[in-house]
Amino acid sequence: MKRILTSLAAVALAVFQVPADTYTDYIDNFAEMAVAQMSKHGIPASITLAQGLLESAAGRSTLATEGNNHFGIKCHRDWTGDTMLRTDDAVDECFRVYDSAEHSFEDHSLFLKRKRYASLFELDPTDYTGWAKGLKACGYATNPHYADILVTIIEKYGLYNYDTGHIRDIEETAEFIRNMIASSHVVRRSRGLHYVIATPGDTYSSLAAEFGIDVKTLLANNDMEADCEVRPWEEVYLVAKHDEGPEDLRSATIGRDETMHSLAQRFGIKMEALRRYNPKAKDKPRQRLRLHP
Repeated sequence: MKRILTSLAAVALAVFQVPADTYTDYIDNFAEMAVAQMSKHGIPASITLAQGLLESAAGRSTLATEGNNHFGIKCHRDWTGDTMLRTDDAVDECFRVYDSAEHSFEDHSLFLKRKRYASLFELDPTDYTGWAKGLKACGYATNPHYADILVTIIEKYGLYNYDTGHIRDIEETAEFIRNMIASSHVVRRSRGLHYVIATPGDTYSSLAAEFGIDVKTLLANNDMEADCEVRPWEEVYLVAKHDEGPEDLRSATIGRDETMHSLAQRFGIKMEALRRYNPKAKDKPRQRLRLHP
C-alpha cells in the first residue's frame, strides 16, 4: 500500500519547532533499543541513536509517526513491505513503512550490514567519529556535513556513553547525560568555510556571543535579517559563504523538510547567488535548484 504525503509545509514547520527536551525524551525512549542492536549486530548505539534523532526529527517526522521509519531508509529493489512517497533528493522517492519502531531499528541494522557498508565493521565499535565519516563516505546521505552533524549530536548528548553495549547501564547513563549536556560548539571546516552545527535552543545572537562575532556579521554570513532560533542541526557559517555550490554537484532538490535557505546552508552557498541561478524557482519542497551559473 502506497501512501502519498501531501502536507509537506506542515511537516517542515513541525520539524523546525521541535522542543529541546524532545531530543532527550527520544534518547530515553529508544536508548535500550539501540544498545540491544549494538549487542546483536555490532553497530555503535551512539550512531544508531544519532541517526534516529536526525532522520526522524526526534521521532516527530511524518516518516516516523505514520511509517515508523526512524532512519529515512528508502525502498530499494528488495523491499516488499508497505511504502510511502516523499520528496528527498528527488521528487516522490519511495520510503519503507514498518509496523513498529522495533522493526525500523532492526531493519536499520540489517541495512548497514550490506556489502556497501562492510568497511564500517572494521572500525572499533566505540569509534563513533570513524563510523560517522564512514557512513557519509559510503553514501548513506547526500548532505556534505552529515558526518559532522552526527558527531555533534553524539557529543551534545553524550551518546558515546551508550557504546558500552550493556543494557543494565541505560537508566544510569540517561541520568548522567541529562546532567552533562554541553553548551560549546566545535568549529568545523569544509571547502574553506568555517562553521558550527546548531544545537536545540541556539540563536544567532547566542552563537555570535560565544565566538566573539558581531551579530550583524553572523546574520549576514547566513543570509538572515533578524536574530532568531536556529533550526537544530543546521550549519551556521562564521565566514561568508561561497557564490557557488560544490564542484561535483550541479543541482539539488529542496527536500521534504527543507526550504531554499536550509538548502543554501547545507551546501554553503549564498542565497543571492542561489536566487540568481534560479530566477523562476519556488521556495518549496520538490523544487530542483541549480548550484552553479
